[in-house]
Amino acid sequence: MNTSQCFHCGNEIVLKDEIVFDDKRFCCNGCKTVYEIFSTNDLSCYYDFQSAPGATPQDIKGKYDFLANESIVDKLLEFNEDKTNIVSLYIPHIHCSSCIWILENLQKLQLGINTSQVNFPEKKVRINYNPEKTSLQEIVALLCSIGYEPYISLENFDEGKKKVDRSLIYKIGVAFFCFGNIMLLSFPEYFEVNEFWIDQYRDFFRWLIFVLALPAFIYSASGYYVAAWKSIKQGMLNMEIPIALGIVVMFIRSTIDIAFNFGQGFFDSMCGLIFFMLLGKLFQQKTYDFLSFERDYKSYFPIAITKVLPNGEEEAVQVYEIKKGDRLLIRNQELIPVDGILISQKASIDYSFVTGEAVPIAKKSGDKIFAGGKQIGKVIEMEVLFSVSQSYLTQLWSNDVFQKRVEQKHKSITDKISRYFTPALLLLSVVSFLYWVFIDVATAFNVFTAILIVACPCALALTAPFTMGNVLRIMGNRKLYLKNAIVIEQLAKVDSIVFDKTGTITTNKKTSITYEGDPLNVFELQLLNNALRGSNHPLSRRLYDFIPAQEKMEPLRFEEIIGKGIYAEFKEGTIKLGSSQFLQHMSENTHKKTKVHVEINGVYKGSYVFNNQYRKGLEQLFENLAKNYNLIVLSGDNDGERQILEKMLPENTTLVFNQKPEQKLEFIKKLQEEGKNVMMIGDGLNDAGALAQSNVGISISENVNVFSPACDGILDASQFENIDFFLGYSKNAMRTIYMSFGLSLLYNVVGLTYAVTGNLLPIVAAIIMPLSTITIVSFVTIMSNIFARRK
Repeated sequence: MNTSQCFHCGNEIVLKDEIVFDDKRFCCNGCKTVYEIFSTNDLSCYYDFQSAPGATPQDIKGKYDFLANESIVDKLLEFNEDKTNIVSLYIPHIHCSSCIWILENLQKLQLGINTSQVNFPEKKVRINYNPEKTSLQEIVALLCSIGYEPYISLENFDEGKKKVDRSLIYKIGVAFFCFGNIMLLSFPEYFEVNEFWIDQYRDFFRWLIFVLALPAFIYSASGYYVAAWKSIKQGMLNMEIPIALGIVVMFIRSTIDIAFNFGQGFFDSMCGLIFFMLLGKLFQQKTYDFLSFERDYKSYFPIAITKVLPNGEEEAVQVYEIKKGDRLLIRNQELIPVDGILISQKASIDYSFVTGEAVPIAKKSGDKIFAGGKQIGKVIEMEVLFSVSQSYLTQLWSNDVFQKRVEQKHKSITDKISRYFTPALLLLSVVSFLYWVFIDVATAFNVFTAILIVACPCALALTAPFTMGNVLRIMGNRKLYLKNAIVIEQLAKVDSIVFDKTGTITTNKKTSITYEGDPLNVFELQLLNNALRGSNHPLSRRLYDFIPAQEKMEPLRFEEIIGKGIYAEFKEGTIKLGSSQFLQHMSENTHKKTKVHVEINGVYKGSYVFNNQYRKGLEQLFENLAKNYNLIVLSGDNDGERQILEKMLPENTTLVFNQKPEQKLEFIKKLQEEGKNVMMIGDGLNDAGALAQSNVGISISENVNVFSPACDGILDASQFENIDFFLGYSKNAMRTIYMSFGLSLLYNVVGLTYAVTGNLLPIVAAIIMPLSTITIVSFVTIMSNIFARRK
């Protein structure tokens, strides 16, 4: 019967069932409809990525009616607030670049979808949509209509019922069974035993070996064939192609040997090859699992949150110690680490961490508030609904909205090598085969197969991620918590370092604060204490700890103007505190010191003077850094401490005072325009814009949960004096990667030399391949640990 291929899905179609539309042939109305949808929405270039990339859409009548139930949808949603819902859907059909392209352009197909991001390894798409314009049911219907039906089961959200993929273990087991039994049956031929009964049953044992080799060839090695075929279909040459080719060549050659009685073939070597390669693959898989396990929320979110005890006292606790039912205190600009219920009368929540949109959302008492929001305004209390989510907070911080688009040198090197590696390897194997085939056919096949196997660049592909992962882990242990591995390479490029002053090079000590002015009575201290309670500014936190505990009061209005001060309004009166410019009181002209001025009910009262305590090791740190880096101190304070800093810090340190947040940002931008790679170190509150603008933004963490979503790392304040170590260590990490690149290439050169000269059997090549991976991983682990121990 005559057949042709469907333009959309590639399936063969019977000519009598063929549907022709727009001069293209389709197997059914479903495929034709998908093509129409893409054409109408100017997305027909979907078919340019790959020939027939789609899947036949399935009939879903009534299948997803349950998505009309809001309580079920709530369980599926990651985020549900105002006009933004976020859901992650598992789509098994994701398999190529065209799938990624169409799924990341869903907003063109459905009104109400804001963005969609594909996680290719996990076959998931994360969709951000407006529930007022579309629904999850409509989105799922759209996905089904274009051939990308999601798999939805509420069991996916029960951590205890998650299925573990053991297919690789099963494949290794089958390959080992085949390898072991074939080796056992091959012993007489190995030792060339010519007993009568062996000669009589030789053909039987050879065909039995052939049958035993089939499960390993068809099942265990199937992953290599599938990957190689997909690569060829996409016009790419990946690393699975030479491996798959080597296995197929060994199988065909061995079958011919047995069929024409040339010998027993190489089925033992082939099964051994598959077994050892799968072992290497398992090792890599376990390595990546180890790296992802190391990157949990305890590493990324070490900062504390304030817990309200039953007796009303406040206690700072680590975020992962929070339990359901706990009451938390959230201050201005502080991150909400867990889902909960708002206890306070009202709140204003900024969900830019989640959505990228910094538009505050008003909440009232009893409303649900989600993890990842930032409180804007007066202090609030909330009750915890769930303990902290291990993956969710990390995901928030790694939101693509806040990623800095930078070129990764080590990644570009790997990509360049990989691009030319496979074609060069195939060419070398063919040339070597043609050379040897005129000398010795058996050796020619051995050489051809050994070259394809021994030069597998698995070690090359693994060296960078494993080094970076190990460095992330070590830095986390040393209390520098980086957002991702890209930051390490950026740290290695830094040539200019900008420090904020207050809360960064100065420390939060309760002592060294004095009051100048009219004495404050108990009522005035109560106003001051409750105004400070809602602020996260370093000076506010120090002053709040310094003033004796007071009875709690709820402000009617609370406003914190970054870089200036606080205005709070209570039933009993108003209070204004901050800089002299903010209060329009200019006494600082005569006594230039760091001060917080206080004005109550419009009457100026006095000021708290901060005799700043500089961080331990500051002078030595700056002395060490000045040898290799351009150093700048940017401060929003006046220059009252200029003389002190000039004596403490190296001569070439640039000191700039009276800088507003936007001026700090412009200063960094100007440095970058001069070709500088800038690292900004700040407290994460006044410096949010500067942290985002800099090449690397590091937020100093004392004991409060405040940092910018755009910061690239969080440094525990106790490790401030070790900044020079972290910078040096990042350079050594990049050095380790390049050294391991060289070692991996050396492995390949030596292995190929032996393979080309016919001195390397395929089975030996298969053993060397995973050993090279283990060697490289061991090397980068040892080197990164050695560099970590250096002072």
